[in-house]
Amino acid sequence: MTTTYSLPNLLTADLPTLRQTLLQQIATEAYKEGDFTLSSGQKSSYYINGKQVTLTAAGGFMTGRIILEQLGNDIAAVAGLTLGADPIVSAVSVVSAYENRPIPALIIRKKAKGHGTQAYIEGPTLPQGSKVVVLEDVVTTGQSAAQAVERLQGVGYEVTEIISVVDRQQGGAEFYAGQNLKFSSLFTIADVQKAYQQLNKTE
Repeated sequence: MTTTYSLPNLLTADLPTLRQTLLQQIATEAYKEGDFTLSSGQKSSYYINGKQVTLTAAGGFMTGRIILEQLGNDIAAVAGLTLGADPIVSAVSVVSAYENRPIPALIIRKKAKGHGTQAYIEGPTLPQGSKVVVLEDVVTTGQSAAQAVERLQGVGYEVTEIISVVDRQQGGAEFYAGQNLKFSSLFTIADVQKAYQQLNKTE
């Protein structure tokens, strides 16, 4: 079996190379097969822990670069529901500074903090009507990111798009379409499973 992949120069590599490397890292470090219960309560024969990738220096940087390239010039911030989205929104924000198009990150709490401002949203306050894109690590039913959208819209931001690292293809895309939200993912579960099989095939 082989489960190795090589890292390119992250600063100079083109996006197709970064995408392929990120996919291999996800298949190697984040994807596991077995018997699992998801946060949605569904049973699954596999599990993806995106934080195993997005909290690494290379994985976070690659994710940040790839997602940043998908954002329109009118996007005022990226945001996501804690905890899975935290490293992703942070990575995009840091990479955006290097690209000289700084975009702040917003983190949405699942429950309002019990002290101070008791805010749901952490990060800089933006003008009313600011366009915000919601990021997610893995989308299953779509409910987590939808909660982030609701919180952001509740304070007057415009949210029309969600970007996920991986789409499990279990109804999330259809749910977002019903909410008039644009949805895209860097990879589908089919992409990840194909890469996993190729990296772990018996010689």
